[in-house]
Amino acid sequence: MELKVRAHKYAVAAPTSMGVRITPENRMAVQNSNLFYLQSTSAESNVLNVASSLGQTCLVLTRFVQGSPVAAFIKAQLRARNIFFEGPDVEQGGPWGYRHQFNIADSGFGMRAARVWNDRAGEVGRTLDAADYDVERIFGQEGVGILHLSGLIAAMSEETTCCCLTLAKEAKARGTLVSFDLNYRASFWKGREAELSAAFKEIAAVSDILVGNEEDFQLCLGIEGPEAGGRGLASKIEGFKGMIGRVRVAYPNAKVFATTLREVLSANRNLWGAVMLAGDDWYVEEPREIEIMDRIGGGDGFTGGVLYGIVSGKPAEDWIKLGWASGALAAESLNDWAEPADEKQLWDIYKGNARVQR
Repeated sequence: MELKVRAHKYAVAAPTSMGVRITPENRMAVQNSNLFYLQSTSAESNVLNVASSLGQTCLVLTRFVQGSPVAAFIKAQLRARNIFFEGPDVEQGGPWGYRHQFNIADSGFGMRAARVWNDRAGEVGRTLDAADYDVERIFGQEGVGILHLSGLIAAMSEETTCCCLTLAKEAKARGTLVSFDLNYRASFWKGREAELSAAFKEIAAVSDILVGNEEDFQLCLGIEGPEAGGRGLASKIEGFKGMIGRVRVAYPNAKVFATTLREVLSANRNLWGAVMLAGDDWYVEEPREIEIMDRIGGGDGFTGGVLYGIVSGKPAEDWIKLGWASGALAAESLNDWAEPADEKQLWDIYKGNARVQR
């Protein structure tokens, strides 16, 4: 199948709260390391990075802390990644005012699992407002192929929920495809369950592409989960297919549904696969073993690869392949995002061709 992608300046755009992540060197644990690698990151910008690395122009909609060296670092990192950005610089308001989030995480090793600690108090990205952006210019005049939304930014605060709802409707009204990765987080939903359930259903109703696992579709959209059955991979895939049938009935606007399949063998080795429904056709990448450098960002890489396939006009059978390869590439990097040198590199990863390139 094909999804009609409108003429655009920006291939993919996303609202997001940018922050930084610090990771111990040499796969040490956070508590016993004194050397850390710093990167600028967010779930949504990580998705954009596949298309931006492959020459597509992408756009982040966000807010920054005025005069902050961390904000300056983030802006420089986005420029280096071919990702444009729009959004106001907000006054810090003193030492106890706004700041950019810190994500503190190690990569794990062997049977020692990776651990993540989010430090997000005072995060400026919680104040996103759709009024900050000229939606008529961005979506109407310049054009955006796909607006990507994540359940992380959509659930972060009342302000970001409203921002995401508004942007989804404004983009859709101007012919932009809408992608929504549900990304349920219990800590974000606590105390706001009814409000967020209604908001997520509104966003899903205008979405063309829905990404999520069984828990996401059940807890975000209230869809009945997979029927109980066997515990093997085939049973899991069939259960997902049955659930997606129910999602299609509830959200007939959506044309693409996808999920990743992951089994953790160790922090260094995972089985990695995916399932996608595009139109009436199912595509399955049965899990294959991949080696892990840092697993964070693998799911975002998958979504980014799928969106790159769609926005660049590939046939549907290639979307999941590019998603699988991009997710594997992200997991095999210290960075949270997939950064392919070229499209050939993704196809080599997909085919299992790790021979030296000369």
